[in-house]
Amino acid sequence: MILPLPAVPWQVTGNHWVTLPCIHPGDASIHVLGVIHARSRSAIEFAGSAEFAGGGGAPLARLAVSIDGRRETLGAEGIAWEREVGWVPSFSCRIGDLALRGTICAPHGKNADVAGAVIAVAIENRGDATANVRLGLEGTLGHRQMRVRTASAFTDGNRIARVEDSVVLDGNSAPAHLALAIGSAEAAEITIREDAEPSWEVTTQVVIEPGKIVEQAFLIAAGPERDGAVATLAVMRRRGWRALLAATRTSLREMEPATGVAAADRLIARNLFFTYFCSVARALDDAHVYVVRSRLPWNGRGVTIRDWEALMWVLPAVQLADAALAREVLLRVCELHGYAPGGGVHYLDGSLFEAGFSLEGAAAYPIAVDSYIVQTGDDRIVEEGLLADSLYGAHEDIEARRHPTLPLYATEVNPDGGVPSHAYTAHGNAIAALAFEVLRRTLDEKTSEKVEDATVVRAALLRHFGTDSAGGKQTIASASDLAGNASSEDEPAASLYWLPYFDFIGRDDSIYRRSVKPLEAVAPTELLVRCARLIGPASSDALDWMRRAPLDGGRAAERVDAEGRATGNGGDAALSGLLAYLAWYSVHALGAKA
Repeated sequence: MILPLPAVPWQVTGNHWVTLPCIHPGDASIHVLGVIHARSRSAIEFAGSAEFAGGGGAPLARLAVSIDGRRETLGAEGIAWEREVGWVPSFSCRIGDLALRGTICAPHGKNADVAGAVIAVAIENRGDATANVRLGLEGTLGHRQMRVRTASAFTDGNRIARVEDSVVLDGNSAPAHLALAIGSAEAAEITIREDAEPSWEVTTQVVIEPGKIVEQAFLIAAGPERDGAVATLAVMRRRGWRALLAATRTSLREMEPATGVAAADRLIARNLFFTYFCSVARALDDAHVYVVRSRLPWNGRGVTIRDWEALMWVLPAVQLADAALAREVLLRVCELHGYAPGGGVHYLDGSLFEAGFSLEGAAAYPIAVDSYIVQTGDDRIVEEGLLADSLYGAHEDIEARRHPTLPLYATEVNPDGGVPSHAYTAHGNAIAALAFEVLRRTLDEKTSEKVEDATVVRAALLRHFGTDSAGGKQTIASASDLAGNASSEDEPAASLYWLPYFDFIGRDDSIYRRSVKPLEAVAPTELLVRCARLIGPASSDALDWMRRAPLDGGRAAERVDAEGRATGNGGDAALSGLLAYLAWYSVHALGAKA
């Protein structure tokens, strides 16, 4: 399902617990907050209005400013945004003689990994007179929904109540799935209005002398029910909002990858952190890690995932930033999905969403394990029982698809679920060969003797997929039935561009160059193909295009136009992981220049 992009160019942030996908660029208002809920296998989202994605209706939370008794509109004189360390959005604006700088941060890092968000504001008085400022956070709870790919609204009614020194938002009936506790970092006045559209407000009063700066912060805490949300809010207050922000900045700086090419580094950091926080989630109800395609509500793939996407798109990017989390993600994918490697699309908890065997999905397990060990040096991970079971299962499932007489293997679907023109694909068999190479040195001695020789598979692939071009020179077909029928139509998710990446053929090989040359003349509508071009003969040109492409606010989108503007399924967090890793790889391994 391909969803259109929202009309508003939203600011996005979050941590592993909460996502803030709709921060309005005009006034910094927050329109929706989402979490992952394992028991319901979905995202749970609170919004100010059911029309939140398009910017309609009241926000869930927004800053309210009054100066000397006069209500002001944040951003009325313009607002400027920047990204701290590639992920934390900050804004600056003026209201008369007052200069405001705000930061919206979902804390992350040591002693800062909490299910919540900090809205911090610094106000500087640049005038000659003392300013009496009433600064608050206000909003409403107009909509609650559960979403896998499409949303279903909760119908039990929304509740806004005061609990001690906080405002609590939840539903009228149990189980709640999600509750938010909102309060100020310091003493504040709390108001709840039971109007036609119930609303809440947390307000502080400050006096700012000329030339002085006053700082204030508001906190939003999430819990699976109201008591847990209130407890999390208390933890955030105890640890202090300044410490939470400082820990987040420190942690992000430590994770930020560097290639030495500034333009590439900005592209990589933006997409890497987006993947890190919006494809990898901790469920609010069990605190376990889950991998999803995207936590953003305008991506039609929703919070489902394929093995291929989790292991070959998300995991490599996470490895660049955080080896410890990468280990946890790899083992978690094996635990939840390894019972049927490559079996299809899964709900976030591993249960089957849509069946369809992908040869690449099964082969992804040994390849991902090998890549993880190479990048992290953690070879002891092969001793984990969950991982071993997945590797043996992957080998068995691939072998079950072997041609009766040839060392080539069939697939039901391509890695994206599309049906190939023929069951035997060049892409799938190139990847299967690499998987065999890993399995022969990973499985026990008796089993490894039965693993197909990767060299034999590659030779058979080149022999049976080789075709003559119009000039009589050999090229590679994308798919074949091994009975004389072949197709040269390139599939976005199984493109010939990828063949060098999986050690089948060199990038400079004349057969490879002839095979992909016709593809260079086409402006693909799938960003995945643009990512594949980072591996191709013109990787520098591809990297330059990628860094200039607007995408979806700089983040990956499944569909793009020729200039790189997102046209559908924006906010593709898993694909952002592939983009970030390949941009890094193209610079480090291929010498690409942006």
